[in-house]
Amino acid sequence: MNIGNAAEKSGLTTKTIRYYEDIGLVTPARSDNGYRSYSEEDVHCLNFLQRSRSLGFTVEECRALLSLYKDRHRSSSEVKSLALRKIDHIEHKISELTAMKNMLSDLAQKCHGDDRPDCPILNNIAGVEGQKS
Repeated sequence: MNIGNAAEKSGLTTKTIRYYEDIGLVTPARSDNGYRSYSEEDVHCLNFLQRSRSLGFTVEECRALLSLYKDRHRSSSEVKSLALRKIDHIEHKISELTAMKNMLSDLAQKCHGDDRPDCPILNNIAGVEGQKS
């Protein structure tokens, strides 16, 4: 099948599929005229990559997962280890985002939001808390 069909079946854009090909994640066959020809196995691989990316794995983590998926002699402990590291990363990111949200909520609460020029939000961003902006 051509790249358009592969894109439709995998839910990825043709640009993303070409990128995955450029970095060696998929290797479709090429016809005599140079057109890509994607097999059902290629589409399955693209679906795997799309799902991995939607779970927050980086391209390099996807490469590792795909390699493990294709290796029938793999240890599931390797896969679990990758997943647990990703969970730790996500939990760290959640903590960072929660702290950012709390800081902005606090600053928004302190801001009068009226016609006065002083603004605790801008003062904090500028690093001049307590001074007028």
